[in-house]
Amino acid sequence: MTFSIVGRCERTRMLGIAITTSSICVGARCPWVRAHVGAVATQNITHPGLGNRILDLLEAGNQPQAALDMVVQEHEHIAYRQLTVVDVRGRTAAYTGAETLGINAQQPGRDCVAAGNLLSGAHLPPAMVSEFEAAPHKHLAQRLLDALQAGVDSGGEQSAVQSAALLVAHEQAFPLVDLRVDRDVSDPVRSLHELWCAYEPQMQDYLMRAIDPGKAPSYGVPGDP
Repeated sequence: MTFSIVGRCERTRMLGIAITTSSICVGARCPWVRAHVGAVATQNITHPGLGNRILDLLEAGNQPQAALDMVVQEHEHIAYRQLTVVDVRGRTAAYTGAETLGINAQQPGRDCVAAGNLLSGAHLPPAMVSEFEAAPHKHLAQRLLDALQAGVDSGGEQSAVQSAALLVAHEQAFPLVDLRVDRDVSDPVRSLHELWCAYEPQMQDYLMRAIDPGKAPSYGVPGDP
C-alpha cells in the first residue's frame, strides 16, 4: 500500500523521508525522524510505535542493522511490517516481512534506502534510489520529493495513492520540514511538491521565529509593524 525513501544529506547532515500510499493520512503513521540520529519508515501494515523504538536504539549507539535486528526479534507481528532506516552517518538497513503485501521490494543506496509494497513492479525502489543519488547538491527535501516522483513515474502502486508526506530534521529537536497531504485522490505527490515550493521560501523565517523571535522578519499580518 506504500512506497517511500529515507535519506540523509552528507553536506548538511539533514535526515528525512518522503512517502506516499493508497490509504489516508500516511504522515500520521509512517514517517519518523530525529535530528542527529536518523530517519525511519514504518509501512505495509503499520505499527507506528516501531519508528521511535528504532530511533531510540540508534540514539543509544546501535548501528541501523543492529537496531533493526533487535526490533525484528522483539516484535510479535514483525512478519507484517516493512521497515527502512538511515542514520546520521548514512548507514542503512531494511526489513520486509514475509506477510508484506503484493509485489514488494527494497533497495539501499548511498545515504538512502527505498522500499515499497503492492507495487506495480520491483523496479520502483531502484529507480527512486537512482534519482536520489543523482542530485546531492539539492536540498534534502527536494531530493526526497524527486525520488518519490520517480517512483510515481515508474508505475507507482497497483492502486492509486491518496496521501503523501515529507518530513526532514536538521539541527533542532523539532522538524525543519513537516508537510502532509492527508487526502488527495487526484495526485497527492504533486500536491506535496506544491506545498514544498510554497513553504521553502518561508522555511528559514519560521525557523528564526522559533530560535530568536526578535530577529525574525515581520509576520505580515494586521497589527504587525
